[in-house]
Amino acid sequence: MIKRVHHIGIAVNNLKESAALFERLLGVEPAIEAAPCQRVTEAVFHVGEGAEIDLLEPMGEDSTVAKFLEKRGEGLHHIALEVDDINAELKAMEAKGVRLIDKDGRDGVAGQIAFLHPKSVSGVLVELVQPRDEGEK
Repeated sequence: MIKRVHHIGIAVNNLKESAALFERLLGVEPAIEAAPCQRVTEAVFHVGEGAEIDLLEPMGEDSTVAKFLEKRGEGLHHIALEVDDINAELKAMEAKGVRLIDKDGRDGVAGQIAFLHPKSVSGVLVELVQPRDEGEK
């Protein structure tokens, strides 16, 4: 079951510059995290009650975010939705005819993650997130 919007991911060319801009805009200091498993460095802004805006800078040309930036430029990369059980939700989505990028959850900055194919979701890349339990990293 979808619980809430977990975060919005924004692809950027220069994390330092974009993070400074969003820090001024939001009045919130970001947490900077490297995510080698996803080939990105993220600036995570906690906004309001439980929502996040994540700025994503590619770690190299082989990153999917680098390919996105090359093709589309900076901007909205994905919307992440929080779920209780990522693998059960993936099975449910597939049963509804949604095309999956990931058949199983995998490790990500936010916890277990998986992506739905944009061609099945009106051109929007959707990430499912099952957050880590408190204290787990």
